Amino acid sequence: MADQDAHTGEGRHATEIPAIRWEEPPEGPVLVLLDQTRLPTEEVELVCTDAPALVEAIRALAVRGAPLLGIAGAYGVALAAVRGFDVDEAAGALQAARPTAVNLSVGVRRAQAAHRAALAEGGDPQRAAAAALAAARSMHREDAEASARMAGYGLALLDELLPGGGHRILTHCNSGSLVSGGEGTAFAVALAVHREGRLRRLWVDETRPLLQGARLTAYEAARTGMAYSLLTDSAAGSLFAAGEVDAVLIGADRIAADGSVANKVGSYPLAVLARYHHVPFIVVAPVTTVDPDTPDGASIEVEQRPGYEVTELTAPWAPVGGAGGGVVVAPLGTQAYNPAFDVTPPELVTAIVTDAGVVSPVTGAVLAELISGSVGQRTGA
Repeated sequence: MADQDAHTGEGRHATEIPAIRWEEPPEGPVLVLLDQTRLPTEEVELVCTDAPALVEAIRALAVRGAPLLGIAGAYGVALAAVRGFDVDEAAGALQAARPTAVNLSVGVRRAQAAHRAALAEGGDPQRAAAAALAAARSMHREDAEASARMAGYGLALLDELLPGGGHRILTHCNSGSLVSGGEGTAFAVALAVHREGRLRRLWVDETRPLLQGARLTAYEAARTGMAYSLLTDSAAGSLFAAGEVDAVLIGADRIAADGSVANKVGSYPLAVLARYHHVPFIVVAPVTTVDPDTPDGASIEVEQRPGYEVTELTAPWAPVGGAGGGVVVAPLGTQAYNPAFDVTPPELVTAIVTDAGVVSPVTGAVLAELISGSVGQRTGA
């Protein structure tokens, strides 16, 4: 069950409200989310008391972004275990909540494996629940550390590709602290550039249909004092043509074994524009986003979102009227094509920045070597 707990953020800095946290009030453990559907006008927290509530929050995009979905999935398994629900059932529902983001499944499986291992050792449900929670907390901490490493690697790469500073960076969708246990993926790199005094302008794609760029990236850029401008997705081409973009930085929801990148719909056209205009197109994502079991881009399942996200405009202050509770902007009965993601082939990607290093050129062989080295470091192999 989920409840809205009206923390509006009045009188405090926005960074005081984390995107996700585990709490243990007297009535029982809960997972608390910053409801990203209410930003930027309201900072409201959503309290999930069970896995079904978290599943609904994930589907509604109240919690989103590949790394954060992994963390949420792990906490969701822990929540089911601690509250005495069927852990495997909860795990299955969580993994199915959004099919494209591989991190969600990674987080679910990690907490589920910890739970099963503890049960196998002694059969104590409380110990098993504690193990699942420990796995989730470890994943949360590791993601913050990974974010910092990606920011460092990305900053070094930009300095190598674009010496002299004064970078004009275009980013797509949202990839900051709202999607991470740390400061994010692609946005974390842009933030590092800003802190070094080398960011001239952050171009923020609004990212239809739910305007994650306008509502979330602009929100994060504003609170960190970055120089930024918002643009419609379709205006990006004119920026490239005018020579106003030095680099494109995006995140990823799944990277196939061959280096194909699934990210928020609209990323692929940016890659084509970047290639034509000789602008670096850089993907920033943790190693956990690379899925060796998905051989290529054609094998990535692309989530299809409800049509009303395109045919209606939804805002907290808007009157309800359509099927999705928003203002109807298309004729009744209009069919909408609304994929949440598109796939960029590896030959259009200049580099993939991960927490284990930079991959360039992007090939399956180099990615496999990177993953192998990362796993070895984590296991002590």
